[in-house]
Amino acid sequence: MEEKTVTAEVISSECKLYQNGDKIIFEGPLLNKEKSDNICVAALQSFFPFVFALRKRVTPQGLGYEKDVEVQCPDYCAPVVFRLTAK
Repeated sequence: MEEKTVTAEVISSECKLYQNGDKIIFEGPLLNKEKSDNICVAALQSFFPFVFALRKRVTPQGLGYEKDVEVQCPDYCAPVVFRLTAK
């Protein structure tokens, strides 16, 4: 089974490292560094389990979300919210 490409897009940011619209692109198990904006490991650890599931074709509903998977970085001083989509 072919894995999906997963995009983590910033939809809200109080962090100086991210702006709305910034993206991190996962192609299978790999990060596409050329197509991605900044990659913060704190943010990455907050949503990677969802990336894994989405690339294996689990739906957002299967993960307990009504529509989109939205996940917040754990840095409460400068929160960033990401929307995860799979294609």
